Amino acid sequence: MHSRRAVITGASSGIGAATVRRLREAGWSVLAVARRDDRLAALAEETGCSVRVVDVTSDHDVAALRTALADDIAESGHPLDALVLNAGLAIGVDPVAEGDAADWARMFEVNVLGAQRVLAALLPLLREGAHARGFADVLAVTSTAGQRAYEGGGGYAASKFGLRAMMDTLRLELAGEPIRVAQVAPGMVRTDEFTLNRLGGDAERAAALYDGVEHPLTADDVALVIAQTLALPGHINLDEITMRPLAQAAQHKLIRGPLRPREAP
Repeated sequence: MHSRRAVITGASSGIGAATVRRLREAGWSVLAVARRDDRLAALAEETGCSVRVVDVTSDHDVAALRTALADDIAESGHPLDALVLNAGLAIGVDPVAEGDAADWARMFEVNVLGAQRVLAALLPLLREGAHARGFADVLAVTSTAGQRAYEGGGGYAASKFGLRAMMDTLRLELAGEPIRVAQVAPGMVRTDEFTLNRLGGDAERAAALYDGVEHPLTADDVALVIAQTLALPGHINLDEITMRPLAQAAQHKLIRGPLRPREAP
């Protein structure tokens, strides 16, 4: 029996790249897809994963991904077991009344429509995998921003609420099939690019967001939860996993400074 096979979108950096590493360490065969060829090449060299340059907003790219993957499955007999929908981005922190509609459209195009486009293309292959293995997985990396709104996050939150709604709907529509539909919703995660890109490259503002926060989540923390979710027995479905650093009790409740037990009464 072949090792399990996964496709991971947005795999060139951050949570996506960390998930590739985690699954490869666990013995998975992984196809990492993203837009940046150089980053994918380095990841392939590091982990031994397969790679393909794909823009999830391109019908042509996603159709070509499906064709290439279907051909490889037919040739190797190695089915698709899991799809990790991780590709996403955040642009800006403007108030709703001052937001740029083009930025909002770009976030929705990648975060929601990109996920839908890839899911629609690869679901038939996941069904084949479920038939061969007994079950298959669709897992989306959403966000706590898709659970609670906050000032300055209107466009990003709207897109993540949309992705969350899509995944909840998908779970209902696939009821009766052995295909698990899960979401991992991280809170504060410190990665090399996400916040920096959101703030237009302002490194000082990006660093200030994490000032004094004890142990923000890392990309590898999220990848660990993804890998553990996929490793569960096939009859267990985790609909939605909300994960935050201990210093972040809620979307609006962030502790800056050391975490210490209160004095005993």
